[in-house]
Amino acid sequence: MIEDDALATHRQELRRGTAVLACLLILRRADYGYALLERLQGSGFDVDANTLYPLLRRLEKQGLLTSEWNTEESRPRKFYLTSADGMALADMLSADFTALHSALATLKEETR
Repeated sequence: MIEDDALATHRQELRRGTAVLACLLILRRADYGYALLERLQGSGFDVDANTLYPLLRRLEKQGLLTSEWNTEESRPRKFYLTSADGMALADMLSADFTALHSALATLKEETR
């Protein structure tokens, strides 16, 4: 039986590979970092803030997200939105993910 630490490590690696896609999909509607973090965690993506915020900055630097500060409320918040390039990438990555899921399902069935 696999130990809890090893399982956690493998799950983290799997999630890390899909976090970019999840962010690009969720941020097709503008939102701020903490709300995104809560939404990811609520959907089963165990991502912490120390991982998410650098990821958002990297995606913005790559032109896959845009951002805008909202200072109208008592607490300023930086809202992120998937750019056109980010949407195109999300569509391609979604197709790749679907193909990988199908391939894994085939492999699983072949070994039964």
